[in-house]
Amino acid sequence: MYNDKYKELGLTIAYHRKLRGYNQEQLAKQIGISRTHLSNIEAAGTRVGISVDVIFRIAEALNIKVSKLFVNI
Repeated sequence: MYNDKYKELGLTIAYHRKLRGYNQEQLAKQIGISRTHLSNIEAAGTRVGISVDVIFRIAEALNIKVSKLFVNI
């Protein structure tokens, strides 16, 4: 139902992660999730649940406002 929104969120996270120079392993470790889970969140074709807590931790680790993750959604 929300596949396009999950895709945009994942792509936005990946964009900001790369902009900050982090690889998936580094960001995942910093926010306390597995690299596989982060990879699934970022994957354009994969719909994976993500908690608000994880979204907050991602935004904090990337030093961006949470709203930036949802700008294209």
